[in-house]
Amino acid sequence: MNMAAALRLKRAGLWLALASALILGVVLVLQYGYGYAPCKLCLTERLPYYAAIPLGLAAVFAPERLARLALGLAALGLLYGAGIGVYHAGAEWGFWPGPSDCGGGTGANPGQVGDFLNQLQTTKVVDCSVAAMRVLGISLAGWNAVVAFVLAALAGTAAVRS
Repeated sequence: MNMAAALRLKRAGLWLALASALILGVVLVLQYGYGYAPCKLCLTERLPYYAAIPLGLAAVFAPERLARLALGLAALGLLYGAGIGVYHAGAEWGFWPGPSDCGGGTGANPGQVGDFLNQLQTTKVVDCSVAAMRVLGISLAGWNAVVAFVLAALAGTAAVRS
């Protein structure tokens, strides 16, 4: 393996891990710091980033073949995330219906009717077809689709480039 290829794989893995950690940091600050409750699709869109961090770090420290494999797997996961982001953004714009089970509360079993009524007052139901926030006219789901696709392109290009 030549040094330029090794450096390119390590750099792509590092960028992938750092960008994924940054994305997750931002959404967790929005959720816990500013009270934006995620819907079911929002939580699903995070999964590829959770996987991309260790895969990116594996590409930094692994031999070339394993680094390529890790980046390829990350690219596939992020393409899946981009697809979920497109689906979610389309549901927000009303292009197609979102999932029928999105926005159904906490799923906890309150036990008593009084506890249930108290829980109803504090439960924030989040609908997948309503954008919680738009930045430059694009919802967070739309931005997720863009960012996930860009990171998938970065990882995939590094994985297959000789």
